[in-house]
Amino acid sequence: MATLGHKTNPPARALRVIIVTGASSGIGAYCARALKAEGWQVFATARKPEDIAALEKDGIEAFYLDYREPASIEALAASVLERTGGRIDALFNNGAYAQAGAVEDLPVAALREQFEANFFGWHDLTRRLVPVMRRQGGGRIVHCSSILGLVPVRFRGAYSASKHALEALMLCQRQELAGSGVHVSLIEPGPVKSKIASNGLAWFLRNIDHENSVHRADYEAQLERMRTGGSKSALKPGPEVVHKALRHALLSRRPRPHYVVTVPARFGAMLKRILPASMLHRLLAKRA
Repeated sequence: MATLGHKTNPPARALRVIIVTGASSGIGAYCARALKAEGWQVFATARKPEDIAALEKDGIEAFYLDYREPASIEALAASVLERTGGRIDALFNNGAYAQAGAVEDLPVAALREQFEANFFGWHDLTRRLVPVMRRQGGGRIVHCSSILGLVPVRFRGAYSASKHALEALMLCQRQELAGSGVHVSLIEPGPVKSKIASNGLAWFLRNIDHENSVHRADYEAQLERMRTGGSKSALKPGPEVVHKALRHALLSRRPRPHYVVTVPARFGAMLKRILPASMLHRLLAKRA
């Protein structure tokens, strides 16, 4: 008990704890480092040892995670909760890849693998943390979706389907968590500087028989873009635009369900609202 006439110092507030997945490059790498600089205790994930080492070099606690491996998801959740005494304030599901290819050229196995990495694994990790957030009386779950989850384009069927599914599942969960103090938000970026295009090249070459496809001519342009890291528009913003939306979703008293990020994404979402479906689809079909 404190003696009269003497003030006791209040206990230091613990750092806010967040898991950021897919932090090897691009959006995840930027957000993990930015959040650490802002005072969060960041637990970041990557698959390659050199990427994990780079995160640790910057003072970030890093772990191996592959969403296609349930054991790695279980190990991550257990390790983080052990280090924090069973506490988690936020989850930023971000790690994903983009399987390119026309729907008719997609092997079923490739589509299943896309969903394992972009959908089922995200659900697995989220389910492991929601009960902890409920017991705490609050938490933030933010998913890095895509404008392609709202407005699909040709040759992106697998990726768009995984993001459409994510949108539906997590918006349902947002409603189910109402009143619990746990908030769910989706960030839907358009084109952002990242390695998602170049990282998708290996998946395309592995799973799509582009040489014998009726879409071979279109694939040549796609391959060139993937080999050079995607479109080179000078207007393409960096991952800081996603970080800005993420901060609002994490800190606002009323986080939004949707954060449509970048001008092309907002333009696409607007066209979906105002154009007849047939006209919208004709416009989208012109996008290679």
